[in-house]
Amino acid sequence: MSLDVSEALVQQAEIGNVDEQAFVETIRQSLPYAWGIVEKLSYRIYQQGEEWANYAVAPPSEQARGQLLRMVGGDAIRGAVERHFKVKLAFQNCHNLAAFQPNRLDSPAYGNFISVRSQILSQTPELQDC
Repeated sequence: MSLDVSEALVQQAEIGNVDEQAFVETIRQSLPYAWGIVEKLSYRIYQQGEEWANYAVAPPSEQARGQLLRMVGGDAIRGAVERHFKVKLAFQNCHNLAAFQPNRLDSPAYGNFISVRSQILSQTPELQDC
């Protein structure tokens, strides 16, 4: 299961209107490892003034790796996290997550990070099974 969704949130979804803040809180509680990474990236961009930030440390466990994959793999989850932190997430491999300011997606840094070239160069033998 990707998220530990409350019965109240399920009922909201059945009716049709979901409180996005409640959804975001569900993500935060369900995926704490992945949430913490995005929180750090957002801090580096908005508090420390970095143009973009990435986190390229292999997750400490398969459970943590799964959290990261669930966060970036689900469009609704990823979108809610991006809106909450006001970032655009970009992902390589099983552990290299980057955050960019949404109004800076025309920057060379963003174009380079999401390029086919960078994806190929980020491949290493130890990450083939991630």
